[in-house]
Amino acid sequence: MSGKLAENVMHFARVLRGAGLPVGPDKVLDALRALQVAGIERRDDFYWTLAAVFLDRREQFELYDQAFHIFWRDPRMLERVMALFLPKVHGRADEDQAPPARLAEALMPPAKPPGEDQAEGPEEVELDAAFTVSDREVLQQADFETMTNEELAQAKRLIAELRLPIPLVRTRRLARDPHGIRVDMRASLRASLRSGADLIVLERRSQTRRHPPLVVLCDISGSMSRYSRMFLHFLHAITNDRDRVYTFVFGTRLTNITRHLRHRDVDVALAHVAGAVADWSGGTRIGTSLREFNLRWSRRVLGQNAVVLMITDGLDRDLGRDLGDEMDRLRKSCRRLVWLNPLLRYEGFEPRPAGVRAMLPHVDAFLPAHNIASLVDLARALSGPGRRTPVRHAAACALERARRFA
Repeated sequence: MSGKLAENVMHFARVLRGAGLPVGPDKVLDALRALQVAGIERRDDFYWTLAAVFLDRREQFELYDQAFHIFWRDPRMLERVMALFLPKVHGRADEDQAPPARLAEALMPPAKPPGEDQAEGPEEVELDAAFTVSDREVLQQADFETMTNEELAQAKRLIAELRLPIPLVRTRRLARDPHGIRVDMRASLRASLRSGADLIVLERRSQTRRHPPLVVLCDISGSMSRYSRMFLHFLHAITNDRDRVYTFVFGTRLTNITRHLRHRDVDVALAHVAGAVADWSGGTRIGTSLREFNLRWSRRVLGQNAVVLMITDGLDRDLGRDLGDEMDRLRKSCRRLVWLNPLLRYEGFEPRPAGVRAMLPHVDAFLPAHNIASLVDLARALSGPGRRTPVRHAAACALERARRFA
């Protein structure tokens, strides 16, 4: 297939890729071959043929549907999309029909180089934005799923500056301390032999304090793809800021990516992670992955009062089979177990899935993780004392229901 239709299919694939869908040249070639077989006589056949080739999971369908109808139906597509950015008063129906920010950004024409049209056109009016909301504050409250590509780049720079201030814990090791409560008899006798003094000055020591190990289990299934990519930037910053940080990702299998995240360059580190992980954006088998972690890795990384972060939406393909037992074993092996769930961004969240009901009774904290502000709240929760972290709103109700009916 050649001509204008092939070029339009290629341009449509670029729009989808700009909006965040993984559409590469291979899928464009597959789409052209599929159209030769299915034909283009009926619009429905054309619509579903491209959908079958370009889409990988159900969450991408709404974005594809809006992009298809805007691209293939309206000949003045760019003018209509640009009109969305003009200041105007519109009702509720117009807000519901507006395309997502990523789609609008992908359909916008490229900006002209600075200085190209400075000679013509009216003089620009500068607005005083002293009393407007800070872009940084707005970005912190924005959901990762609704961010444009430019906002995602800004969010990654902000995430690189975040840290987790986990408090120090006492260890069994003793170190020299002039104000310690324990007397070090060996050090005291050695000091007296060196000086030959008649009086022995008692040397003292006390227990040392150290940051506990941080173990992260991150879900990279299809429903968590966009969030997990942002979390990996966060975990890269933490790994290069402190020692004893261990990161595992899981979809249908468990993969240890700790060594890859230790690279200083975040782009190189994530490229190595992408090469090491074989089940990205696939299904989710939380129980199987936790069983492998408990058997192979728990004794290696969960010593010395480790803190575990579980990042997942709790949607398990195995319907929570054996998940409760594995969560109970994981909980007994660590000092604190914190569950980060992006679904908590919804006020009406309820623990209906079997995987969520099996996991909730075994966690110490159940917190949302869908934007930068939620990661800041996580840092505050981990820096506070106590084992049980109070949760609010939908998280508190969900946790209470799960424990009542478990």
